[in-house]
Amino acid sequence: MCANVLAAVAWPYANGPRHIGHVSGFGVPSDVFARYMRMAGHRVLMVSGTDEHGTAIQVKADQEGLIARETADKYHGIIARDLQGLGLTYDLYTRTTTQNHREVVQEVFRTLYRNGYVVKQTQMGAISPSTGRTLPDRFIEGTCPHCGYDGARGDQCDNCGRQLDPIDLVNPRSRINGETPEFRENEHFFLDLPALADELSRWLGTRTDWRPNVLAFSHNLLKELRPRAITRDLDWGVPIPVEGWEGNDMKRIYVWFDAVIGYLSASIEWAKRSGNPDAWKDFWHDPAATSYYFMGKDNIVFHSVIWPGILLGANGEGSHGGEASEVLGTLNLPTEIVSSEFLTMKGSKVASSRGASIFVGDFLREFGPDALRYYIAVAGPENQDTDFTWEEFVRRINFELANEWGNLVNRSISMAHKNNGAVPAAGELHEVDRELLAASSGAFETVGDLLAHCKFKAAITEAMRVVGLANKYLSDTEPWKLKDDPARRDTVLHVALQVVQDANTLLTPFLPHAAQKVHEALGGTGVWAAMPELVEVDEDGSTYPVLTGDYTQQQATWVSTPIEAGRPLAKPSPLFSKLDEKLAQTGPEWAPIQA
Repeated sequence: MCANVLAAVAWPYANGPRHIGHVSGFGVPSDVFARYMRMAGHRVLMVSGTDEHGTAIQVKADQEGLIARETADKYHGIIARDLQGLGLTYDLYTRTTTQNHREVVQEVFRTLYRNGYVVKQTQMGAISPSTGRTLPDRFIEGTCPHCGYDGARGDQCDNCGRQLDPIDLVNPRSRINGETPEFRENEHFFLDLPALADELSRWLGTRTDWRPNVLAFSHNLLKELRPRAITRDLDWGVPIPVEGWEGNDMKRIYVWFDAVIGYLSASIEWAKRSGNPDAWKDFWHDPAATSYYFMGKDNIVFHSVIWPGILLGANGEGSHGGEASEVLGTLNLPTEIVSSEFLTMKGSKVASSRGASIFVGDFLREFGPDALRYYIAVAGPENQDTDFTWEEFVRRINFELANEWGNLVNRSISMAHKNNGAVPAAGELHEVDRELLAASSGAFETVGDLLAHCKFKAAITEAMRVVGLANKYLSDTEPWKLKDDPARRDTVLHVALQVVQDANTLLTPFLPHAAQKVHEALGGTGVWAAMPELVEVDEDGSTYPVLTGDYTQQQATWVSTPIEAGRPLAKPSPLFSKLDEKLAQTGPEWAPIQA
């Protein structure tokens, strides 16, 4: 039976182009998963967009001499183009500045308020002395009062995982200009997380198959939940839909609250754009539907505790009770939080705010999408922080992609083209032939199970093991020496091409661009692996791009299909170009290795 699967992908922030550390957490893993699920016959909805509200956007706008909306427009376009270039198959990649998003956020806020999970409290807010603006929690750093870590942020400590307020920090400082913030008492709305703690704990107790790091982190957070502010003093964001507050131009809903609701609002927007406005309910109301949320580990708290808390409160399932929204209904909680660790460079997190960055756009222009997709899948930060080096990148591309996979494709098709001009028919199979074919066909269950459980590194390693077996098979059988035994030569080449076709299917979720080329090199026609489209849409007279696509017509399915004897073959072109070995020592001009 076709299952409904929601792939909910973290929303990149619109204050600059994204670097490879970002897409190693949310981008590539989510697309590998979504592509596999579609190939396996499931109905997938992959949604996200650009996170465009909050003080960070205003700060970037000031730096560039723009207004906030212009900054959001600029970076939304850049990010959307980069994600398209990477081949991420969003059903909808939108933005948080849409009217639809505003309405959905306000409906969730009103429901929580009506159910008693949004309450007014006073707090000491951080203010920039030089500008008078509120400083976002994440723009304040200091020493954690619990573990002594000096890089703690104003919302949490990445070292010990505790939830913080900016005033908790020892020696707080602004990440914008280093000044010491002033703290002033102010009234805001808070999400009453303690009223949701018991239900959250019961729900988390059912999540036994999550990644251990996510589960441990989440259970620790539950031990000291406290109300969390969901409004801020600023004029760029979603207005507060409460009588007496909606007309206040300097009060807005806090950006983190509006961003997590984006998964729901993007699903609703996708349904409207698809011509079936109720289609989103298949993914949010159906008890049999599953939902997987993809992000870096710094977002775990928002997705494993706070977002489920919002959903429970909106469903009326916390200690205050309540009723679900008549508009939105009772909403599904996450099935799994798929969190990656950090991609670092020389031990430091790759982030434009904290040092050197390798931006996705630069990377794509020089090396193409599949080189980056492969590296992230096979050597990325799936379960632990991983240090990116140009030396390791060159080694992986040259010795694995080019020497192993590219060489297998090229020599198998070249020999068949030279000797037969088409896929040769197989004669009597020997034991060595049957062993390889069994390993190749058997990999579909193994790799598929790993992908379904979001174990991407193990999955691509198993797929590449099949490639290695095929290369060894050709070396052992030596078809180039079988001129006097053309029947045996043809059998060997048929088996090799069958395994190339199988391996290409196994690698399609990881290397979709190369998979299309291999499909064509094997004599296939039409779309094997579909790609996203960048489409201009209109709202209130202004246009902007969204990512979308029709992925139902692609030919790729998760099954070993017998290769058709007699299918014409052309002389293949190299699948992957080897990188200059000097790159390992120097890096490219746009991201050189520092001496």
